[in-house]
Amino acid sequence: MTLLAINWAEVGIKAGQFILSISIIVILHELGHFLTAKWFKCRVEKFYLFFPAWFSLFKKQIGETEYGIGWIPFGGFVKISGMIDESMDKEQMKLPPEPYEFRSKPAWQRLIIMVAGVVVNLILGFLIYSMMAWHWGDSYIPTDKLKYGIATDSLSQSIGLRDGDQILSVDGKYIEKFKSIPLYVILNGAKNIEVKRGDQNVTVQVPDDFAKKVISYKDIGFISVRMPFEGLDSIEKGSVADKIGLMKGDKILSLNGEKVFFYSGFRSAIKKNMNKPIDLVLIRGTDTIQKTAQLGPDGKLGIYPVIPKDSGYEVKNISYTFAQSIPAGFSKSVETLKQYWLQLKLIFSGKVNTNESLGSVISFGKLFAPVWDWQSFWGLTAFFSLILSLLNILPIPALDGGHALFVLIEMITGRKPSDKFIEYAQMAGMVLLLSLMVYALGLDIFRLFK
Repeated sequence: MTLLAINWAEVGIKAGQFILSISIIVILHELGHFLTAKWFKCRVEKFYLFFPAWFSLFKKQIGETEYGIGWIPFGGFVKISGMIDESMDKEQMKLPPEPYEFRSKPAWQRLIIMVAGVVVNLILGFLIYSMMAWHWGDSYIPTDKLKYGIATDSLSQSIGLRDGDQILSVDGKYIEKFKSIPLYVILNGAKNIEVKRGDQNVTVQVPDDFAKKVISYKDIGFISVRMPFEGLDSIEKGSVADKIGLMKGDKILSLNGEKVFFYSGFRSAIKKNMNKPIDLVLIRGTDTIQKTAQLGPDGKLGIYPVIPKDSGYEVKNISYTFAQSIPAGFSKSVETLKQYWLQLKLIFSGKVNTNESLGSVISFGKLFAPVWDWQSFWGLTAFFSLILSLLNILPIPALDGGHALFVLIEMITGRKPSDKFIEYAQMAGMVLLLSLMVYALGLDIFRLFK
């Protein structure tokens, strides 16, 4: 990969969306800590968006609190007097406790301050999903409304699925939303998929290592909707298709003498001919034209198909009133947390390769649309907010969950862990988290140049 090959306009748009999204999430998370600390009369010395290692992009003292913006976009923090946190202010802890310090407050107050950020993130994700349901509603393709069945790739074909199969159930359960099937199969460790093939019902066995293969394959959508290939909607500039003169409206009839009726079949034929010459027969208006092209190692032609009127599927649209959007947003939040928890279990169980599952801010940023799309933006912001709440409540020192765990132990046993113990635990947690972040960032950089 070269720097000239990067679409910097798209990178800028994705980066802008990511920074705005993470800023909203972090500011509100830290505001949860800040407001509850103020509520219980704690002194808050600093309130920062992002981390100001060595210097700050902006800072301003207002009252007893310094507000600022750091330059490392890995989160943010509030520094509460008398608390062992990211600042590792050991000198303050050597002095006698002051009434305004965190360590002087009752355990129940300290617990509320610690979990407030997580609670705010949960509420934020829920509210965003609810308002999205109210404003945009929901739409999906019902699994039983695929006229031409599914389109498969080499991975799904390797376990026995075939183009045109109609999916009936997964482990005996009907999945209403077609797009949910791949994730359900992976996260729930599905054992079999029941399909209708012609006039027969066929049970396809899913191997135990299928999830690992899907992650390695870098494409969770191992099945898709099978659609007729009726023509070209657009041509990617500078692509192989552009160089040989393919045009919008062309209809490709065959590739290397093999007729193509469905786009999935055409795509499979293209992949079989990577680094090879191909012969295309197409119709342009009333003319039949032949074209020859040399595919590169990526096997890409650079075309986008027309979505035909007889697309082969139906779309179910759901509208919500304001009152209906509240339970819809709650259900979406619960489902999101459940799915991510299953992903974490999948990673820690060793069923997938950690090197292929971890990602840093680069991976998160790449999830955003290459154009500014508010629906996509708010959907990802809600997702990240919920995920941050789940990760932050894990009982790991240096995370909110670690601090909350120590307070809970104190409340149960009546004995407060020593400041020295908490200090060492905080240091160990920070080393662990920083090492993981650096490792994930290194993986992302390696993937960019791979």
